[in-house]
Amino acid sequence: MELKRMRTLALTSAVLLCPVALLAQLDQEPLSPAQQQPMQQQQHPSGHPATQTAHNDSNATPGLTGQEMKDKIFLRKTTEGGLAQVALGKLAADKGTSDDVKAMGSKMVADHTQLATEMKPIADSMGIRLPRDMNKEDKTKYEQLASLSGDEFDKAYILAMVQDHRKDWREFHEELMATNDPSLKAEIEKGEAVIRDHMKMAVKMAKDRNIMPMRPTPPPPPQ
Repeated sequence: MELKRMRTLALTSAVLLCPVALLAQLDQEPLSPAQQQPMQQQQHPSGHPATQTAHNDSNATPGLTGQEMKDKIFLRKTTEGGLAQVALGKLAADKGTSDDVKAMGSKMVADHTQLATEMKPIADSMGIRLPRDMNKEDKTKYEQLASLSGDEFDKAYILAMVQDHRKDWREFHEELMATNDPSLKAEIEKGEAVIRDHMKMAVKMAKDRNIMPMRPTPPPPPQ
């Protein structure tokens, strides 16, 4: 009986140790020649390297500087934000009660669609796979606005536009000051002017309705 119990304990210990031993074996297993070869980068005609990886561009890419990675992240975030502005603009054009809210929604759709069209060739030249949908935060905002109606919707949409474009304007300005890519800089400069006009429009509409947030518009960072 004692011998049987000892055999059972030994078998249980072996089973528990198997995953550890297997992991150790995998850690020591040499890489295949294909795995050892560094990922090659294709050269885009524009001169920017285009990676062959299917992973998103938040992963580190060999050969890129810190600023080049920031440029890629900016383009991805800008695309996500633009998708949200187009979706919210369509919602405002449809659900808005006042003419100015409907007009603003239509303008957001047109302007942010144009911005995305102008930014895409630059993203393509950098080998960036751009998002095709809003992020979770913007989806939540969309659902919250979609649940409102009448004057309540109009006010909530205007405030959302004030907040979004304040943040976007600052991000555009900071990237404009930081990037070393002349093509990207030129597009950001145009985009910053559009975002600034949107922000001024939203702020005026908020003031006209006495729903202006207490926080003033922050000045851009020093150049």
